[in-house]
Amino acid sequence: MPRFTWQKSSYSGSADNNCVELAASDTTLALRESDAPTTVLHTQRPQLTALLRHIKTTTTARR
Repeated sequence: MPRFTWQKSSYSGSADNNCVELAASDTTLALRESDAPTTVLHTQRPQLTALLRHIKTTTTARR
């Protein structure tokens, strides 16, 4: 398993234990929540892009 360098989401706020973190290797993206760092979701760029696009579209439509 690759070692990741985690980056905190800019939308996560300033609390150290209340953020979403993202890391990338050559072939995969990894996501985790800082208060559960051992639970990691692995995905590919196209799938994450589609998920974020869907969330943004759905959230914008509800406003």
